[in-house]
Amino acid sequence: MESQSSKTVLSLDSEAVFSLKDGINFKKSPDDGKCYIIYKENGELKACKNQCKHQGGLFIKDIEDLDGRTVRCTKHYWKLNVSTMQYVNPPDSFTQDELDVVKTDDGGLQLEEVIAWDPWSVDPQEPQELQEGEVTVTYLTHACMELQLGGKKMIFDPWLTGPAFARGWWLLHEPPADSMERLCMADLIYISHMHSDHLSYPTLKSLSATRPDVPIYVGDTSRPVFWMLEKSQVQLTNINVVPFGIWQNIDEHLRFMILKDEVHPEMDTCIIVEYKGHMILNTVDCTRPNYGRLPHNVDLMMSDFAGGASGFPMTFSGGKYTESWKADFIKNERKKLMNYKAQLVKSLQPKIYCPFAGYFVEAHPSDRYIKETNTKNKAEELNALIKKSAPGITTWTPKPGAVLDLALALMSPSRKAITDPPSGTNIYKDSWDFDLYVDELNRAITAEIFKHKSWIQFYYNWAGFKNYDLVVRVIETDEDFIPIDNGYNYLVDFMDLSFPTQRPTREHPYEEIKNRIGVMRHVVKNGLLWDDLYIGFQNRLSREPDVYHHRFWNHFQTELPVAGPDWDLFLQQVPSYQRSAEPQGIQTKSGSACTLS
Repeated sequence: MESQSSKTVLSLDSEAVFSLKDGINFKKSPDDGKCYIIYKENGELKACKNQCKHQGGLFIKDIEDLDGRTVRCTKHYWKLNVSTMQYVNPPDSFTQDELDVVKTDDGGLQLEEVIAWDPWSVDPQEPQELQEGEVTVTYLTHACMELQLGGKKMIFDPWLTGPAFARGWWLLHEPPADSMERLCMADLIYISHMHSDHLSYPTLKSLSATRPDVPIYVGDTSRPVFWMLEKSQVQLTNINVVPFGIWQNIDEHLRFMILKDEVHPEMDTCIIVEYKGHMILNTVDCTRPNYGRLPHNVDLMMSDFAGGASGFPMTFSGGKYTESWKADFIKNERKKLMNYKAQLVKSLQPKIYCPFAGYFVEAHPSDRYIKETNTKNKAEELNALIKKSAPGITTWTPKPGAVLDLALALMSPSRKAITDPPSGTNIYKDSWDFDLYVDELNRAITAEIFKHKSWIQFYYNWAGFKNYDLVVRVIETDEDFIPIDNGYNYLVDFMDLSFPTQRPTREHPYEEIKNRIGVMRHVVKNGLLWDDLYIGFQNRLSREPDVYHHRFWNHFQTELPVAGPDWDLFLQQVPSYQRSAEPQGIQTKSGSACTLS
């Protein structure tokens, strides 16, 4: 079977082709209402979907573009130069996928899209009748579901204890009291990606004490899901990395397939589980899995829904980032996300839909501002929107311990297919053991390496990001983002990876990043990704000009070396680093120069 094919997404007759003006043209398909962009220059044509590759927003004309080559996304204001199909804001980020422009004999044209093959269509299984209790889905918390599939138990993304993203996210829902016992009895576990609200090392540490050999399945992402396993000291001995788009057979009736995300192929995956021909689709956090092609009419679909999984714009200040601007932006973003999810569910027509993977809270008292500002979509409201536009789809707003019986759900809507937890069950968490986890992070503050200012040079050389025109000031702060006396306050010029005492005289983009000292030093010491800082709301940012530097953030959030910094080697080489760094320096809070040592 061919791995891909093509289809015509838009046809224009000769008159419509003749009417195309030089520059940007927006055209809508009369068949499905989808919009496309055609760029004309010197009689040559280029075309693409009117869909931002970042998070699927629609493009409009960019009023700031005097050359007529750029469109602006209505979602996050990303800009695409249609003449080159390169995104120019943020610079050095994505390339837009082009459509083939095929001219017809009568002077018309067709836009053709290369279609990815549907890998789940291999060896199709006819659905068999299910018995009551044969397939059940139990919601535990956040993105963690337990699936009973005949004689097998499968669990998705177990985050049952501790925080995620350093100390920024905490569980909103109280997992059932026996959740850890359920996890330890699982026959297989699927972990979608490396973010700590899905790959929870505190949870897996408890699991490994009882079942170190439990089969865990992950996709073959370019950055390994378990890249930090050795450093975590969690003992798991049966991690299986599987290729994308291939059925993995568990027994006679059960199989699953992992698919990768197009926007974040280095990290995000989703999964299709099939039992006796009945499909369960879990898209998790994927933005555009399998190039946007997913199975229709599955028995159960689940996806994220809430929004708020980013420091933007809550952690930003200066310029337009007033409280009213932030509130309006967040409100509009949540509405767009909800409409997008409702439309996606309507287009895929699952029999049952469940919103999940959005039940977290910024519970630590020091993050009260984030908690109050970072409003999120409500599952009940999304399900109501879906019922309004697609009344034939059954929706499920899960509570911890609630059980969906798939056989009953498919028999008749009149049958009670969902069993809610007993009355009086504690749905929401009210305590989180803050001190236990925050103290663990803060132990990095007194690490030996930070007694030597040359750790800065060693760390950023290890990180390996350079030859990019950006100057960043990094400031260590207290809980309230107030710079700490005698804390580090330094500049990094990524053009030549130097560490100047003052900003360079050349014109340059500039970012200032204030980080809570305990989290920043924990991240540096352990060679962790900066998601803990950014997605975990552990920093505050300002930038001049207000441009998202995709290459910089993508590197520090997804592309840092898998092997952490060799701090033992650093401590042996401190004298040589001191000599090499003498012309350079850092700034203390007062602004006086400190020689690196």
